[in-house]
Amino acid sequence: MTSSTDQDFKGSTSRIEETLTPNTEKDAQYANVDSMTFHERFKGRVILDPGEAAIEFGERFAARLKTTDDGKTILWPQPTEDPLDPQNWSGRKKALHVFIITLATAVPNFDSGIGIASVFELAEQYNTSTGHINNLTSNWSVFLLAWGGFFDIMLMRRYGRLPVLFWTQLLSLAFLIGLTVAPTLPIFAGMRCLMTFFGTCPQITGLFVINDMYPFHLRARMASPCITIWTAAAVMGPHLSPFLFGFLVARQNWRWAFGIGCIYGLIVILLIAFCMEESIYDRKASTHPNYSQGFLARLKALVGITGWQLAGSGPSWKEVFLAPVNLLWRPHLVGIYVLLAMEFGFSVGINITNTIFLQSPPPLGLGFDPTIASAIYATPVVGVLIGEVLARYLMDWLMRWSLKRTHGVLEAENRLWALFIGVPLNLTGSLILGAALQHHFSVTVIVVGWGIAQISVLIMTVSIYSYANDCFPRRPGEVSAILNLMRTLGGFSVAYYQVPWSQKVGALQTFGLETGIVCGVFILVVPLLQWKGREIRVSKREFH
Repeated sequence: MTSSTDQDFKGSTSRIEETLTPNTEKDAQYANVDSMTFHERFKGRVILDPGEAAIEFGERFAARLKTTDDGKTILWPQPTEDPLDPQNWSGRKKALHVFIITLATAVPNFDSGIGIASVFELAEQYNTSTGHINNLTSNWSVFLLAWGGFFDIMLMRRYGRLPVLFWTQLLSLAFLIGLTVAPTLPIFAGMRCLMTFFGTCPQITGLFVINDMYPFHLRARMASPCITIWTAAAVMGPHLSPFLFGFLVARQNWRWAFGIGCIYGLIVILLIAFCMEESIYDRKASTHPNYSQGFLARLKALVGITGWQLAGSGPSWKEVFLAPVNLLWRPHLVGIYVLLAMEFGFSVGINITNTIFLQSPPPLGLGFDPTIASAIYATPVVGVLIGEVLARYLMDWLMRWSLKRTHGVLEAENRLWALFIGVPLNLTGSLILGAALQHHFSVTVIVVGWGIAQISVLIMTVSIYSYANDCFPRRPGEVSAILNLMRTLGGFSVAYYQVPWSQKVGALQTFGLETGIVCGVFILVVPLLQWKGREIRVSKREFH
């Protein structure tokens, strides 16, 4: 008897034809449908129950569908018999790929966050103010982090996941080395911006690789590593480096912190080069290249030679350029990415400016030394870990609850129920944190408020990514690029106004209005999507 995890991946032939009456009309309608690509028709409504599939598609088509070994869940997309199909990779191999892509996803935000820990030292080094350092380097690096994903997705659709991931991380490391030794502030700022522009690729690739390897019902469940862990890496990255390197820059030159970031980036590149394989798999093609057959084949796949050779049979440049544009205007995506921009953006802004609140002298700040400020930055790290566990099991429970209510049919809008937990937590945490910073409460209050706010960010972000991924199953890369753009653009502007605004009206009113905006967008968008979301989805023509 195989393990439950192996059961989910191997699949078996559904046996439901023995228990249901025939439906001649539907049998004829779906007689010649290719089950390997049938999942591409889904637009946020996925039938996982074999019995329900037989009712909607007819017995004959349903009988062709592969399920988990217990026969209770249909596998989407349908795995082939080809060992090269990433759906058929071993559980260990899949876990290794998710582990590497998780480490890589943390790199751009982790490297960018080193500047947060070093902001006072950088201001002293380049004889300027902390505000100027943030505005010139931190904010613009966040801005370019948003746009890099659109170029990455075009290249990945044409040439594959692996070569684009490898080359962008190599370029990002080169620019990180450049800023580590930068003699002047303009060179430092330019290198930092280019580093994040190229480094953002794993934050787009992750959803691609997850969708390539895992059947639909496991993508948000996290019984195996999946969307929640990948999202947690993106959320944790900018918090982890200020926590770790704040202690270092208080005792050593700030260049040491960026030097350690270079070592981390090099380790990730070596893991990508030696352990990852190309996960792109065209289910419409009759033959597929073996990317891992020998050293030469692996090398050609890694550097992009294989992808270049196969690009002619893939999507055109026009198609890859228009694909994200065609998603941007979809009404059921617009509202949800505006919500993401608000909740994640304000979180990014808090992360950038909190070091100033914590280390600046009163009345603006609390006057903590760098050691204490760095210790407080452990709060969002712990908050992300707690949020990861909560989001994992919450999304799993919501999926099972939804399937019971809808007879084995998962509607994308059911993913949004998690927001009804995340938004109140965001409101509570932000108000506590704002009051603590304004009235100089104890460190305990700061930790509690920031921790609750960060837990809410992960729950909300996982819910939004899962919903968008369900709505557009053929476009995981474009979904990642758009959501990455919105969440980073949301944070780009916050650092410009948050500290001056707090100086005028206090941190409580500033953070209170920010979380109030999040609540307002939630009230305007989410109930409407849960009421009319399915109608909006099915009324919009799917693009190819």
